Amino acid sequence: MTQLSRNVRRARLVAAPAALVAGLALVAASCTGGVEGTASADEPAAPVTTPPVTPTTVGATTTPPATAPTTAPVTAAPVTAAAAVEPLPPMTVPSNVEVVGAFGEPVPVVGTRSGEATKVVQMRLLQLGFWNNGPDGQYGLSTKQAVMAFQKYLGLPATGAVDEVTAAFMTNFDQRAHGLTDTGDIIEVDKTRQLLFIVKGGKTLWTLNTSTGNGLPYEEPDKNTPGEIQTGVSLTPDGLWRVNRERPEGWWEGDLGEIYRPKYFRGGVAVHGSNSIPNYPASHGCVRVSVPAMDFIWEQDLMPMKTTVWVHGG
Repeated sequence: MTQLSRNVRRARLVAAPAALVAGLALVAASCTGGVEGTASADEPAAPVTTPPVTPTTVGATTTPPATAPTTAPVTAAPVTAAAAVEPLPPMTVPSNVEVVGAFGEPVPVVGTRSGEATKVVQMRLLQLGFWNNGPDGQYGLSTKQAVMAFQKYLGLPATGAVDEVTAAFMTNFDQRAHGLTDTGDIIEVDKTRQLLFIVKGGKTLWTLNTSTGNGLPYEEPDKNTPGEIQTGVSLTPDGLWRVNRERPEGWWEGDLGEIYRPKYFRGGVAVHGSNSIPNYPASHGCVRVSVPAMDFIWEQDLMPMKTTVWVHGG
């Protein structure tokens, strides 16, 4: 698939989540009241009065006023409301969108607390496609990262805590999260929203919080070559790439710091585990995910060698 065709798909797909978010915002804000500026019905037009026609006298001759020919009345069939309103065409859903519906109960406002209520949050996040370690009731790293990813996806403040607004959106949002990709097996990195999508067969399986290059210049000591200095700009390169090498076990000393179980796709740029995945771009150019998320990617073989990596946005 060419880049051009992907861009076309992107333009086509972005509008649907935005419309759903706009509707959910009314629920989250709990707004009440009437609709301002509602147009009233058109006022009836003033009746048109035709002056009476008087006879015209010419000498002794009187011309009578013209009269309309008499015709039989035409009776039309009554128009009913059902006949006047055409049925709406069926709504079509893009192939990469899965509708799961609103949650059956209000998602609890737990903040960052552990407990039974947190199990509900974890289950709902999984249902909406935001990976975490499962409903164990512990508000740990994977749960916080999943909440942050959900907030980024909907454009909410990415605090990682389930406040009232986040809980309302989590209750009422009715789709699994998805990227722009609608075909193939791809790791999609959206730098604009700072999210990573794992796509299989055109369907987004999971959405992860990520942190990409911060765009700033750097000049730092090379961790692997004492005395040398690494310089450059912290960019995660846009484009279509492929996984070309990997390191399966543990932590590795990269030129600019430690990285966990990396999957390289462009020179020294990799998707890798990290202990710091904030809600903003912070890396030297790599694509950071949490350590538990990177273990999950390896265990489920979600990013094997030669997997396509699509990086876009910024």
